[in-house]
Amino acid sequence: MPPASGCLICGAPIEYLPEPEEMECLFCKERQLSSSRCVNGHYICDRCHRMGAEDLIESTTIRSTSDNPFLIAEKLLESPPVKMHGPEHHFLVPAVLIAALYNHTGQQDKKERSIKAARRRAELVKGGFCGMMGECGAAVGTGIFVSVVTGGTPLSREEWRLSNLMTSRALEDIALYGGPRCCKRNTFIALRSAVRFIETEMGIQLPMSGIIRCRFSDKNRECLREKCLFYPPP
Repeated sequence: MPPASGCLICGAPIEYLPEPEEMECLFCKERQLSSSRCVNGHYICDRCHRMGAEDLIESTTIRSTSDNPFLIAEKLLESPPVKMHGPEHHFLVPAVLIAALYNHTGQQDKKERSIKAARRRAELVKGGFCGMMGECGAAVGTGIFVSVVTGGTPLSREEWRLSNLMTSRALEDIALYGGPRCCKRNTFIALRSAVRFIETEMGIQLPMSGIIRCRFSDKNRECLREKCLFYPPP
């Protein structure tokens, strides 16, 4: 994780240029003139720099062009507004899945309204659900994703089945892995469950990241470390 000073993405020093140059914001993709950037080329515009977690997730996923949910998620998870633990992960999971799916199928007209619908629903899933309600918000997020993209309602038949089946599979994968809570680990597990589900139940194959290496263990006092599937090698 980047330190408190320097680049918000990698922690490297900030360089100041003698003349402004056009740069693309890492999150919103807008191009602006700026006189400063990370020595590794990272640039975050002032608007994204000031955003809260949910706003940044919404903006980034709407503008994303990738069909790889893991790549979209990893960029967001490394952003300062997204804390180590927090209910923003309940929205992050369906948002990156919706973005990846519609980027893959080319249905850009559905992406923005679907992501905003997922945000409204995810806001109902409060922090601490995993331990207090026995229902991890990342798993619920996968069900929100399926419900939104299929148009499911409490009166639906097949859409109702699919959204509940998705949640149950993600929840089982997370539960079998065990506690204590880790929003990053559960996000990765939920995304893997969803990508498999999208292929088997919807017939759509999204990219599946081969090896996911967590970079957040030093920020998590409850980290399982070597017992976690995503813990980096020594």
